[in-house]
Amino acid sequence: MKDSGGVSKQVGIWIRVSTEDQAQGESPQHHEHRAREYAKFNGWTVREVYDLAGVSGKTVMEHPEAKRMLADIRKGHITGLIFSKLARLARNTRELLDFSDLFRQHSADMISLQEKIDTSTPAGRLFYTMIAALSQWEREEIADRVKASIKTRAKLGKSLGGAAPFGYMWKDNRLVPDPAEAPVRKLMYELFAEEKRRKSVARRLNQSGYRTRKGARFTDTTVVRLLQDATAKGVYRANHTFRDDKGKLVAKPESDWVLTPVEAIVSEELWTQCNRLLERRKDMPQLGPKPVRLFAGILYCGCGEKMYVFARSPKYVCPKCRNKIPIEDIESIFRAELEDFFVSSEKVEAHLASANTHLADKKERLAAHTRQVDKVRAEMRKVYQLYQTDQVSPEGFGKLYRPLEDQERQLTTELPTLQGEVDALEVRQISASEVMTEATNLHLLWPKFSAQEKRRIIESITEKIVVSGDEIDITLCCLPSSEELTKRQRNL
Repeated sequence: MKDSGGVSKQVGIWIRVSTEDQAQGESPQHHEHRAREYAKFNGWTVREVYDLAGVSGKTVMEHPEAKRMLADIRKGHITGLIFSKLARLARNTRELLDFSDLFRQHSADMISLQEKIDTSTPAGRLFYTMIAALSQWEREEIADRVKASIKTRAKLGKSLGGAAPFGYMWKDNRLVPDPAEAPVRKLMYELFAEEKRRKSVARRLNQSGYRTRKGARFTDTTVVRLLQDATAKGVYRANHTFRDDKGKLVAKPESDWVLTPVEAIVSEELWTQCNRLLERRKDMPQLGPKPVRLFAGILYCGCGEKMYVFARSPKYVCPKCRNKIPIEDIESIFRAELEDFFVSSEKVEAHLASANTHLADKKERLAAHTRQVDKVRAEMRKVYQLYQTDQVSPEGFGKLYRPLEDQERQLTTELPTLQGEVDALEVRQISASEVMTEATNLHLLWPKFSAQEKRRIIESITEKIVVSGDEIDITLCCLPSSEELTKRQRNL
């Protein structure tokens, strides 16, 4: 499977095998081979192997291999991680949530072979949704527990652990004007009342040699933030913001704010004058939000180039050969394709039947192969027992045991390959069923969706759309035909 740019997906393999697993014959090598076969079936490239064999699952975040894996995720070196089961990734629930959050933030996928979770598929992405909901619930629980203590400390005027606003300092657990910074903060208001331009204020402060508390030059953004802060007029506002999952500062409801009187740096009249000037600038016309292009990155020209919507154009255009298609036309065609596929029960049943047959055949082969492994191992035990009871000579033991040993080695070498293929087919089949179930009424609900919702749907179920003259080829992801699956098997 390749990304929209035609590049093979780069993945890593996570190996952490317990002592119990190894006792049952599941060696680290076996798990690696099985994961490689899964990647091979999907056309992915294995870039890294993270070996934590024998490491306790109680906590793994601080292990060097875990840190290396997370660093590779952050820089995009790998965009997916294959592991045998969730308990092998992390047994600590908090760490599993942390792993999931980080993977989701960096658009990386988690592939658990035992649980049949592959977040590169639509069905697998439901796993991320569930994990995110659980993580959010846990964060809210923690926030509720500390909320009361925060408000109590704020009402007492005590520090909540953050830095004092510029122009102030904490002294004996109370805010007081900073002798060095307070005059600069006051000058900022005076300059803005005179200049009426925040960039001019920043420039004049910098030219006078003044710097922020960290030694940086003042910017217009910093000037606005400090001008709007009511602490300078004698009202310290605490417990009024929090940081969301992306680290962005978000305002809390006013009912949560705690206002504490402090010594003022400027008069209330000057503070009000400056903020009224700022409000007038906010009322100036703003640029509207950037339009959502439903098929950006998915729509291709027959020549192989991606098609784009250029400024004020009502069409997707190929920059190379100037092939065009109206925005409204491609959306109508896409919706018709959904209706044609999902409303046709014959097509759905035929697809599922062929895929189920192929999967059943592969499972039967795996079961037969496993039985053969068990049979050979039983024969090996019998021969060894005969040798132990002196019923066969050392020479005879070698002649009987060595062929069985060679056969067992060949069978166990092939076993992970079959397991990897079955894993991949099962994940694809689960995903196909999920897509069909959820998408049956998409064509009916489509007009009610927002542009953002339509875009998410298209990204989830569409691999590629190719426009070649009057022909349009829509490829829905995770819905491979039986012919495609058979072809992949022949190429393995």
